[in-house]
Order: sequence, then structure tokens, then C-alpha cells
Amino acid sequence: MIANVSTSDFPEKKLSDLLSQIYQPARIQILLIIGSQETCVCHIETVTGMRQASISQHLMILRKAGLVSTCRKGRHIFYHLTKPEVIEVLQLAANLAGIKPDSFLALSIRPIKDCSCPQCNPNGDPKLTCKKVTQSNS
Repeated sequence: MIANVSTSDFPEKKLSDLLSQIYQPARIQILLIIGSQETCVCHIETVTGMRQASISQHLMILRKAGLVSTCRKGRHIFYHLTKPEVIEVLQLAANLAGIKPDSFLALSIRPIKDCSCPQCNPNGDPKLTCKKVTQSNS
């Protein structure tokens, strides 16, 4: 048995660990949404239809994997990719799976009708934008 061996001695293990953090469809979708520009949770809610609590759990895993980080702007918290090259990896994997690149475009189009986030609705009432995020962070 080998003692004191780090995961860096096994690059396949390190790669497997990273891929296991992003393999779920919801996390792939979140990464693609964030990939085009920093994004708040209420925008991810609008695009995916997922509940805020579920999105937050996925974002926590992506943060722990070092792929996503946060930035506060006033009362809003925005998420952005720390390693934008993950989008290239997803696009290459999609190509291997026979998925057309256009399939990803819908996730990055902004503004989205009926989205209350400050990016899609910059002239909206600040009391109504990201209200679920504000309530959960209070």
C-alpha cells in the first residue's frame, strides 16, 4: 500500500472529482447560465424553473468545486464563473454527445421576459427584484 499519496499524484482522480461536481443536469444548466455573464439567483430561477433552495444547494457545490464565486452589488448577490473555460469543456462534451451548440444559446439569452432580476429588468422596482434572494439572506 502506498502511504502519503496526494490526489495530485493521480490526475485521473482529480479530474473525476471535478467532473462529479458538475455532472448533474441542473449544475450544467446553472454553469451555462452563469457562463454568459454574472447572474443572480432570481434569474436562474426564472430560466430553470427550479426553487431557490435547490439552486442554492447546487451553487454551494459549484462554489466548493472552485467553479463559481459570489460578488455583492448593493442588495444583490451575483454569481460568476471563476474558471470560464468550464464552458468550453461543456461545449466539447456536448459536441461528443451530438448536441448542437445552438442548444446552449437559450440559456444565455438576456433579457428574459418576465424575469425580475436587475439585469433583465434594470428599471424595475428594486423592492421586487431578487425578492427571494433578499428574503433568504435576511
